[in-house]
Amino acid sequence: MSIQESKTWYWRGFPILYQSTGDVGPSVVFVHGFGACWQHWRKNISFLGQYCRCYAIDLIGFGGSAKPEPGLEIEYTFETWAAEILDFIREVVGEPVFLVGNSIGAIVVLEVAVKDPDLCLSVAILNCSLRLLHERKKQLLPWYRQIGASLLQQVLRNKTIGHLFFSQLAKPKVIRNILKQAYYRQESITNELVDLLYRPSQDKGAADVFLAFTKYSQGPLAEDLISQLKRPLVIFWGDKDPWEPIELGRSLSNYPIVKKFIPLENVGHCPQDEAPEIVNPLLLEWIMDN
Repeated sequence: MSIQESKTWYWRGFPILYQSTGDVGPSVVFVHGFGACWQHWRKNISFLGQYCRCYAIDLIGFGGSAKPEPGLEIEYTFETWAAEILDFIREVVGEPVFLVGNSIGAIVVLEVAVKDPDLCLSVAILNCSLRLLHERKKQLLPWYRQIGASLLQQVLRNKTIGHLFFSQLAKPKVIRNILKQAYYRQESITNELVDLLYRPSQDKGAADVFLAFTKYSQGPLAEDLISQLKRPLVIFWGDKDPWEPIELGRSLSNYPIVKKFIPLENVGHCPQDEAPEIVNPLLLEWIMDN
């Protein structure tokens, strides 16, 4: 199934990019991780769109969506992004949905399901962000990582230094190197992928969004939200994720609402893009079983 050009929906006056494909079956909304965009799901919605109505959306501040100024026009928090997704479901999708999220997108979809369970049928999360730099978790880190994280956050509060730091990160070569850390399957790191992540980083306001999120050490943790969840949850986890270790991720499966915890062998932080041939059938099975 072909994927057409992005569509635009306006939320609180800001343009939000999304893509939809498929015109039969249940509705599924996909939410990307930090610094990514709806295209991170391109390999999934092209397959699942044969069976479902698929929607992949750019969170405000990322991808092709608007990047309003933090603190003045908007706050970049999980509550804000959940509000965006909830309104998108109400105004664009028009019916309860299956929710799928990767990394910080997993926190967003959990927040959505907790805020309005009537709009959610079930939730799937892939390599959920464990938010190890959260103010309630920092004490669990080695002392040198605690100090290093705090120092970096303090330094980046200086806007000039922060913008300089971001400008050094927002380069194709650096993005590729970061992906080499996150992805276990190096062959999945294509020029197309690098460009998908690079282009939005050049937008006006992208640096300020990045800096706002690096200072964000509050808000919900995955375990907070899962403990409140009223809809079934399935968890997928690439076992070679260097950022969100599967050993820590397994602790999320201790809650009764979690129906399955599925390890994905030899896959890193972004299973949907690294191993769609594994992830897509599993997602389809989950949707059809609910």
